[in-house]
Amino acid sequence: MPLIAELLARRVRTDGPAPLVTCYDLADGSRVELSATTTANWVAKTSGFLTDELLLEPGAAVELQVAVEHPGHWMALVWALACWQTGAVATVGRPGDAQVVVTGPDVGDLRSRLGADVEVVACSLHPLGLGLASPPPGVVDFATEVRGQPDVWVGAPVAPDAPAWHDGERSLSQQDLLDGGPSVARRVVVPASEPWATVREALVVPLRDGGSSVVVSGAADGPRLARMVDDERVDAVLP
Repeated sequence: MPLIAELLARRVRTDGPAPLVTCYDLADGSRVELSATTTANWVAKTSGFLTDELLLEPGAAVELQVAVEHPGHWMALVWALACWQTGAVATVGRPGDAQVVVTGPDVGDLRSRLGADVEVVACSLHPLGLGLASPPPGVVDFATEVRGQPDVWVGAPVAPDAPAWHDGERSLSQQDLLDGGPSVARRVVVPASEPWATVREALVVPLRDGGSSVVVSGAADGPRLARMVDDERVDAVLP
């Protein structure tokens, strides 16, 4: 089976303009839709940022704190795909072992708690991908820095047995990412939950099975969820 980066490239070739992931944040009322082409563009730029700016080698650990804080945000999902495309290991709960820690806009004292050799990258979480108004000292503003990267990333293919994801419950290789679980409906609502479940149902399974997702951050009441299902032409709602 092709690996996740190959599946994304295939989707761009076969159905690039169609929605791949649509993210709702019920707290601020935002809705952001990314086609396969747009997703691949952000992933390519983030991959270039990782390899050309941060000089990460395959196997390096990237702590996705943003996926813990904001699992349903599109920037968190893009970061996971960029790690897998470049051969970096997306980790959760292991910032001390990481060469890069990716967080949301609320950095707090994270910079001071990590070694000087660890890069801290902050995501603004702006719906349109704008940068931070005032990045903290020693913190890289992801949205601002990534825009200058090329729209296409060219790198060596990643081996199927290369490590890809590590958290407190599981360690997965590139091939493991795609294994297990039944095929799902073509377009599903995915309630944002813990990091792996969210990225798996929002991106991995749709890319594997030819579907798309509507990721919802926040609790939707019955009428609001029903409207969303109708508006988005959803086939199923995951629990």
